[in-house]
Amino acid sequence: MGSVICTQGTCHYDCTVTLEPRRLHLVLDAAESKWWGLSCRVKAAYTKYHTLLIERGHQTRMDDMDKELLNEIQWTFPLVTRPFDAMAQKFGIPAKEVKGRLNKLRTSGILRQLSAIFDTRKLGYTSSLVAMDIEPRRLDYIAGQINRHPGVSHNYERDHEFNLWFTLAVPPGSNLNDELDKFDRLEGIRRVRMLPTLQLFKIGVRLEMVEEKKHEVAPTEEKKKSANKNDVKFNPTERDKEFIRELQKDMEFVDEPFVAAASRLGTTEEELFKVMRRYEKDGIMRRFAAILRHRQAGFSANGMIVWKVPDNRITEVGEKLGAFPQVSHCYERPTYQDWPYNVFSMIHCKSRQEAREMADTIQRQIAVDDYKILFSLREFKKTRVEYFVESEFTLKEKEVIVGVGQ
Repeated sequence: MGSVICTQGTCHYDCTVTLEPRRLHLVLDAAESKWWGLSCRVKAAYTKYHTLLIERGHQTRMDDMDKELLNEIQWTFPLVTRPFDAMAQKFGIPAKEVKGRLNKLRTSGILRQLSAIFDTRKLGYTSSLVAMDIEPRRLDYIAGQINRHPGVSHNYERDHEFNLWFTLAVPPGSNLNDELDKFDRLEGIRRVRMLPTLQLFKIGVRLEMVEEKKHEVAPTEEKKKSANKNDVKFNPTERDKEFIRELQKDMEFVDEPFVAAASRLGTTEEELFKVMRRYEKDGIMRRFAAILRHRQAGFSANGMIVWKVPDNRITEVGEKLGAFPQVSHCYERPTYQDWPYNVFSMIHCKSRQEAREMADTIQRQIAVDDYKILFSLREFKKTRVEYFVESEFTLKEKEVIVGVGQ
């Protein structure tokens, strides 16, 4: 057993938790949407504690088959009645073993979720990356309040003057600026910069779990054909919303997992697959796949590389960056007087030294000299936006008052 204790004096809640370290994430996930409202330091303390475990070699042990399975389901999952049988046939092991291994990886905290991944913009949502410059003594409290917003899916502390970075998405009919303005009442926010996507060059995390399969750091990937998908206009019906809510649920590792989903929707499995294939064809569903916890999987150095690219080279550089297998996300974003970087790319490495070397290799190939790597110091929140289940977000007066002076 181990203890994760908040002793920072910046939280008005009881932040002492004693749990087996490798089990603590289950408690955090079970109440992820409410956790920060209850105990705004525990998750950060756990992240720091787990990072120490990783650095000391206390990662969950995975053999080659575990890593092969994780590689597979990060990008593709069989949309058939008995998907684990299909995986078993591909890898030459019993289906029971496939389910057992995946269940072990979920219990250990490496496998975060297995479900549908949707395109936020296709669903009519508006989203943006937001950077905030926050007084250090107020960072944890403000991060906790921001996490309460149902449209916040990712929230990190990074090593920069702009020390809090989060994504905010709002449903059709809502105004992104209005939602962001709700945080203005929190004391300690010095600057706010909204950084929406101007051009999307790549999106799709795939952590290479098998060392022998690592790609050369070079722009070798071909750009996916997506013209037809981009032309499709999607106006979700109430029935579509029901399907989307169901498909976002974490999959059970049972023989016929889609049967239960179809039953809950009051439809047949055949119809469910038909809808899923349509969503995938039209680009509404990016894929049905697994998301891993980076740190637990061994990727403790997550770096956001920001580049200052001449205007006439933005598209060229963005597309080239997107072709690097090691880059999971790449966007053009707006600049400000105090933020001159217009192209953003994400990499995931096992050490900061590896990340710096990778950034240097990339830099030489794209010929952009002015760049920075912003490493994530703490993960305050990481989840998927739950679509079409919105509730209005407000900061209550007592919450603002309680936080003042901490």
